[in-house]
Amino acid sequence: MPNVKVVVAALAALALGTGSAYAIEVSKKINAPAVPPKVWAIAGDFCAIKDWHPLVADCKQTEEGGTTFRTLTLKNGGTIKEKLLESDDTSYSYEIIESPLPVKNYKAKFHVEEDERDPQRTTISWEATFDANGVSDDDAKKKITDIFMSGLKGIKQKVLPPEGSDSTTH
Repeated sequence: MPNVKVVVAALAALALGTGSAYAIEVSKKINAPAVPPKVWAIAGDFCAIKDWHPLVADCKQTEEGGTTFRTLTLKNGGTIKEKLLESDDTSYSYEIIESPLPVKNYKAKFHVEEDERDPQRTTISWEATFDANGVSDDDAKKKITDIFMSGLKGIKQKVLPPEGSDSTTH
């Protein structure tokens, strides 16, 4: 019987010690009424986020030892430093280096592709994996979800036809 207690105690310690064993995932998409090259021209530059994300006041891009970084200044005064991991003609991946956000081990991908049903529209996707840092998994997931959705809506607003124009023509 003592061996059973040791096994139970070991399993309990393992369960408590690991906390959330799996990274949290957030994946959000939105469709925009423009072809992918037009959307990418608006949103694809690593520092273009300052032009379409309502929470970002400024972005400074720097090179350090051949690696590209961006430092975002938020409208609330906070800053986020991110490292570009890879990029191509329709996507980029990055990780957060320093941030006031309640996350750690954060890696994300931002990309555009032709809408499956309408080649004149674009599906914009933003996905991330991360761990909660100082808050519950649900709170961290909600924070990142809110950031993604406000950013995706910001891009969609930028590509919408001007008010009063005929949006039925392509």
